[in-house]
Amino acid sequence: MMMDINEIMNFLPHRYPFLLIDRILEFEAGKRIVGMKNVTINEPFFQGHFPGHPIMPGVLQLEAMAQVGGVLAMKSIPAEEVKKKILVFMSIDKAKFRKPVVPGDQLRFELETIKERGSIKSFKAVAKVDGAVVSEAEMMAMIADK
Repeated sequence: MMMDINEIMNFLPHRYPFLLIDRILEFEAGKRIVGMKNVTINEPFFQGHFPGHPIMPGVLQLEAMAQVGGVLAMKSIPAEEVKKKILVFMSIDKAKFRKPVVPGDQLRFELETIKERGSIKSFKAVAKVDGAVVSEAEMMAMIADK
């Protein structure tokens, strides 16, 4: 189940320069999702992080993970509810950064739902480049009325 950027924007309110995912590669409603981001030197954050040694900030890797989780949560609710709702970030735990992410890398985000209580969702998220884990975290978010 592939989703392109136009479909992704139906489920997330984020737009340039803060929409940090390019494609959804796999989706299993309420359970798991795989998203992707192509990291290029054209990213606005590389101007200052760091000149001459560009590294994608870890916090933006976490934001991209959260956006993939947002697609999982929002695409798992009835279609008529999507425009009335928004996913809000509640917490992050066990964040780890294992390797730098640099221009030319393709980030693969693998998320699975680990807990669900009503409108509150918890995810385990892993980001990989070429099969190697570069960052990971556990996240919690809530589907709220706009």
